[in-house]
Amino acid sequence: MGFQPQIKVPATYMRGGTSKGVFFRLQDLPEAAQQPGSARDALLLRVIGSPDPYGKQIDGMGGATSSTSKSVIISKSTRPEHDVDYLFGQVSIDQAFVDWSGNCGNLSAAVGPFAISNGLVDPSRLPKDGIATIRIWQANIQKTIIAHVPMTNGAVQETGDFELDGVTFPAAEVQLEFMDPAAEEEGAGGAMFPTGQLINDLEVPGVGLLKATMINAGIPTIFVNADAIGYTGTELQEAINSDPKALAMFETIRAHGAVRMGLIKDISEAAKRQHTPKVAFVAAPKEYVSSSGKVVKADDVDLLVRALSMGKLHHAMMGTAAVAIGTAAAIPGTLVNLAAGGGERAAVRFGHPSGTLRVGAEAAQEAGEWCVKKAIMSRSARVLMEGWVRVPATV
Repeated sequence: MGFQPQIKVPATYMRGGTSKGVFFRLQDLPEAAQQPGSARDALLLRVIGSPDPYGKQIDGMGGATSSTSKSVIISKSTRPEHDVDYLFGQVSIDQAFVDWSGNCGNLSAAVGPFAISNGLVDPSRLPKDGIATIRIWQANIQKTIIAHVPMTNGAVQETGDFELDGVTFPAAEVQLEFMDPAAEEEGAGGAMFPTGQLINDLEVPGVGLLKATMINAGIPTIFVNADAIGYTGTELQEAINSDPKALAMFETIRAHGAVRMGLIKDISEAAKRQHTPKVAFVAAPKEYVSSSGKVVKADDVDLLVRALSMGKLHHAMMGTAAVAIGTAAAIPGTLVNLAAGGGERAAVRFGHPSGTLRVGAEAAQEAGEWCVKKAIMSRSARVLMEGWVRVPATV
């Protein structure tokens, strides 16, 4: 029996914020994978190295964490007033599926640079030197992101002195504006607070009755108080990820919160929707030592937040969850806002396992309903490798 050679697919491996992923131009994908469906999913799974029962993704580009098991497809936009369409796929590590239910806020920082460098933006819109404003249509959640990308001598500037906790080396700053970030989720009617309440009583088997803020902004997120589940808010990854009982508890909270938010009809569906919603716990400021050994003082932050992604505590903070944090902090009465001291605020700096992050949000009430016009934060991005990824032709 003969074996077919591998096929080559043009691709770029990029870091965006505290995540990494494989980026493709839609036009470069094999024809069968240029449309949503099983062929596309099979290709991306094989590129990343999933499903892997060993959980290592040795035979692919993935890094065996939720932050590094990601794929992005970019194309010129057909929508008015947009430059590119951005589609994000969260690739499961140990199961054979790609979750298309949400965005990656960290990799959003790499979309503008990738689009410019790969000829997907009208050259007349790009300054030789200065800041290029790239209008991105986020196809997963049907929202607009504005990326402000630095340019030097007609090319994307990647090096710089902007430091981002959770990323070892400095780089050029890319400012992101998430416009009207309340997520339009099926079953939630596009409402920022799908239950209609800023704080809900959420009954969780094995845990009890929890106070929870459930919000659709950036990405659907369930916030609970750290002390209500036995934590301080200063925990690092090992404290959670080495505890199977804790991980099971968080998954139970996530599943029951997803039902309450209208994202799924039954908790059994949660296993096939790993990317959303997120679960996070919040606490008032306390001093702690971050994963890099840096001391974060109580006076350095407004609150502490820890969040789980794909069933594990994130090493820093998902960009989309940061949007949810900034949005919830801007609305008086949410658990996030109360942990930060309450009142009105246009920006918040929160502590996460790797350090701190600042995010701003413009919130207002219209006809008795809270809305957020945009959330703003800064990240950085860098090309790590470009060329071709190879996959067996049988894929």
